[in-house]
Amino acid sequence: MGYVRWFIVLAFWGGLAALMHYTLPQYDVVRIVNTYEERIELTDWTRAFWTRPDAQSTNLQNRDVQFIQAVRPNGDAIVYRNEDTGWSWPPYFKFDTANLYTEANDAISTKDAPEWVAVRHYGWRSQLLSIFPNAVSLSPVETVEAKPNNWFNIVFLAVFGLIAWAIYVRWRRFRIRRVEPILEKAEDDLWAVGDAISDRKDRLRKWLKR
Repeated sequence: MGYVRWFIVLAFWGGLAALMHYTLPQYDVVRIVNTYEERIELTDWTRAFWTRPDAQSTNLQNRDVQFIQAVRPNGDAIVYRNEDTGWSWPPYFKFDTANLYTEANDAISTKDAPEWVAVRHYGWRSQLLSIFPNAVSLSPVETVEAKPNNWFNIVFLAVFGLIAWAIYVRWRRFRIRRVEPILEKAEDDLWAVGDAISDRKDRLRKWLKR
């Protein structure tokens, strides 16, 4: 029973951590090399990793998606999708896909004359599943070390930790005051029933031996 309990606890916190890692904003300092548009098929379970900014998108089997190709300072390639989130999840309220596409085109640079930008995004990049992080905004930076401080994540995680700790403390107090006495009484009652049954069995054996 203990293994099942720990499995449920680890699955819950692991799933919550994965959700936060996917949803919370991150920053990459990159050099933009190209932008393009591609028609994407939305027919399998990976549809969950593409935004649904309007009601019609739930019925669409494919749609055109804008992409931003970039290169990290170490030379690794990274590709971002450029989709509006609208009023859906996650709540970035992004409505400026066209503007961001224009800014990305304007920031294209070469290896000989690089222009570095900080791309604010959420999501994961998986070549196996063909999923891409969604670029939310970009801003020019002077050097590759000038990555913006992610104060939102720091404040959010601090507040979340405080709320989680407060809930845990209150639950522990409630368990000690309310739940554990009930469990202890139930255990005592079970032991009492067991003793009564054992006593009756002993009496029955003595009666049969007469």
